[in-house]
Amino acid sequence: MVALLRELVDTDSGSYDKAGVDRAGEVVAGFHRANGLEVEILPDARYGDAVKARLPNPTANDQRPVLLLGHRDTVFPQGEPTRRPFTIKGSRAYGPGVADMKGGIVISAFVAAAFAECGGLSAPLMMLTTSDEEIGSPSSRPVIEAAARESRCVFNAEPSRLPVGSDFAKDHRQSVTSGRKGGVFMRAEFTGKPAHSGANYEKGASAIVDLGHKIPKLQGLTDLEKGITVNVGLIGGGQTVNTVAPHAWCEIDLRYVTAAQRGEMVEAIRKIIETPIVEGTGAKLAIKGEFLPLEGTDESQKLFQTYREAASGFGIATIAEFTGGCADSGFTAAQGTPTLCSVGPIGGMAHTPDEFLEVESLVPAAQILALSVMRAAKLME
Repeated sequence: MVALLRELVDTDSGSYDKAGVDRAGEVVAGFHRANGLEVEILPDARYGDAVKARLPNPTANDQRPVLLLGHRDTVFPQGEPTRRPFTIKGSRAYGPGVADMKGGIVISAFVAAAFAECGGLSAPLMMLTTSDEEIGSPSSRPVIEAAARESRCVFNAEPSRLPVGSDFAKDHRQSVTSGRKGGVFMRAEFTGKPAHSGANYEKGASAIVDLGHKIPKLQGLTDLEKGITVNVGLIGGGQTVNTVAPHAWCEIDLRYVTAAQRGEMVEAIRKIIETPIVEGTGAKLAIKGEFLPLEGTDESQKLFQTYREAASGFGIATIAEFTGGCADSGFTAAQGTPTLCSVGPIGGMAHTPDEFLEVESLVPAAQILALSVMRAAKLME
C-alpha cells in the first residue's frame, strides 16, 4: 500500500494538468489490470480521463454493483511532488494529495484486488477514479451520476478524520462524514465607462466602485444559523491607475445545507450583482461549477451503521460528523443512491503543505471498507 501511495503522490496531478492527471490514472489502471479487473478509460479532451474498473459477478441475482468512488487530482501547482515528494516522518506520510485523496484510492484499489483474488462478494464491484473533483468535477459529474444510477450503494474514500483530541495509535477512533454542504462557485463580470481620472472623471462609470459597493451586500447574505455562507474570495479589475475602471470581476463561493436553499440563494446573489449601484455600469453572473449537498437518508444511515459495526469489529470506534466541505458524494446521493463519504484512511490538513496521512490507518481502513462492502452488498439487494 505504501509503495502504491508513494507512486501516486509522486505523480503530478493538479486538476488542470491533464497529462499529469492521466499519468496518475495509468498508475491506477495498471494496478487494476495486474489484479484481474476489467478496466475502461473514459476519455475527456480537456480534463483528465476517468478510470472505471469492474469486477463482474455473473451469478449475483442483483446485478447492480457496489461503487467505490475517488478522485486523483490535487489542488497543487505543477512541480509540487518534485519540490515536496512523498515522505514518512514518524507515524505520518506527507506529500501533495497524500490524504485528499490518494490514500483513499489506494485502499479502494486494494479492496477491489482482494475481492478479485479471494471472492466472497455477493455483488458486482465497480471502482471509479475521476480527474477533476477539486474544481467541481466539470467533466466527471455526468460520469459519476451515471455510475451512481446503476449502483446499489456508494463508498467515497475521501479521508476520514481524527476526532478532536484523539490519537489514533492510542484510542483508535475515527470520524466519517454524515453530511456535506453544497457549493456553487460563481464569477461576476462588471462593465463600466472609462474616462481620464483627472481631466474627465465625471464622464466615467467605475466598474470597481460598483463591485465594491456590492461586496458587503453579498457577504451580508451569510446566515450561519442556517449553515449558509457567501464569500467573495477573489476580485480584480481596472485598466490603469489614472483611468476610471471600465471593467472588474469577482469570484463568489456559496455554501448551503439543503437542496431547497440553493435556488433562493443563487437568485439573491444574482439580483445583487446584476442591479447597478453606480449609474452607467452593468454586470452579469455566471456559475462556473458546483457541488450538490450530501443529505442524509434512512438508507444512508443504514450504510453508516453497517460501516460502524464493521469498524467496531476491528476495535475502531467511529462517529459521523457534518462538514462544510464539498465532495463528489453529493452527486451520487442526489441520484437516490445510498452513499457514505470519508471512508478513506485518516488524514488532515488537506490543501496545505502540512497535509498528512496516518500510515497505521491504511490497513484498518481497507479492512473496514472490505467488510462493509460485503455486508452492504447483501443489505442493499
